[in-house]
Amino acid sequence: MKVGVFLEDFSPDVGGGYTIQEDIFRALLDLMDETSHSFVLFCRRPEAFRSLLTTPRLTAVAFPGNLGQRVFARAQSGLNSLIESRQRQTRLEQLCKENGVEFMWFVGAEGVQIDLPYMAIVWDLQHRLQPWFPEVSAGGTWRQRETFYVEYLRRATYIIAGTDAGRLEIERLYQETSNRIMILPHPTPAFALNAKPADVASVPKKYGLRSNYLFYPAQFWSHKNHANLLLAAAELKREHQIDMQVVFVGSNKGNEEYVRTFAAELNPSIDVAFLGFVPLEDLVALYRGAFALGYVTFFGPENLPPLEASALGCPVIASDVSGAREQLGDAALFVDPRSPMQIAAAIKELHDNESLRNTLIDKGRARAERWTATEFVRGVFAALDEFEPVRRCWR
Repeated sequence: MKVGVFLEDFSPDVGGGYTIQEDIFRALLDLMDETSHSFVLFCRRPEAFRSLLTTPRLTAVAFPGNLGQRVFARAQSGLNSLIESRQRQTRLEQLCKENGVEFMWFVGAEGVQIDLPYMAIVWDLQHRLQPWFPEVSAGGTWRQRETFYVEYLRRATYIIAGTDAGRLEIERLYQETSNRIMILPHPTPAFALNAKPADVASVPKKYGLRSNYLFYPAQFWSHKNHANLLLAAAELKREHQIDMQVVFVGSNKGNEEYVRTFAAELNPSIDVAFLGFVPLEDLVALYRGAFALGYVTFFGPENLPPLEASALGCPVIASDVSGAREQLGDAALFVDPRSPMQIAAAIKELHDNESLRNTLIDKGRARAERWTATEFVRGVFAALDEFEPVRRCWR
């Protein structure tokens, strides 16, 4: 089959969406000899890819998009939104016809419901499960997400979920049948798996950090739960006399000012560093120099930073949200993200038990190495092979 590959126009500061797409694209390049299918990339800037397209079975065409905005995350409503969605759908269908595309693979969470067989991926359905968070509800976002998923998932030939928990959510919330849902775990980012040894101390020193800091790389969305991690650090200092610096890395998505104010008003006061968006090489060193990752998000069912931390030798404290135990197994300490006391207790347990900390590091590395973009792309190839005999039945 000739397969369209739709790449969202993400930039590195967006985070996980960019990381997953880049790794999958590079794995596709590496595995072209393992498949008989040909591929057409749909992307905003095809000229950026053409030097990498070394086989006639892989080409690229331009498809206009809005930088860093997913279809379901646009805070628009009414007729203008419907017109824009239909225009994108019609334009993509026209380009597919011009390029002989028979099947579309939407690599990221953005997609367009089209009159072609297609493969979708679901990162989360939290607007249905936790609609009170403003980033999935405010300004018309809830309506946009729901309208998008109702049509998009019901028309999909295949839907990729990262965990069985994710599969069950899709089945329950959108009445999809299990035979159309594939479980392909989100791959551990290649930058973490392939990172070279480096001077761990120099980067924390560059940012003026203390040793043994608690690390939390997450965009400043409210669901990332920075507030309860800060309360846990205050609890740790007040009740256990453990004064641990908290280091936040991530772009501001509208909640950073609130988190800064929240941190400043804590009693007892704690040491908090806000580093913003950092270069990838600095991120690697920050993981390696951390006492632990405190990943206390309210959202599941999968998250990339715990896998990044595990690959880089940083022990993981993670929220016990749906899907987390399936993703991380026994390679993390799990906490209730609503409980600062429980988060503080997990940090103290690692602080007091060096053997446990080392065990989590070893188990984490093994866990992170289980899932790569290579396995993910091979799973997609298998689905394409399965569907090809069906697709050949019409023009």
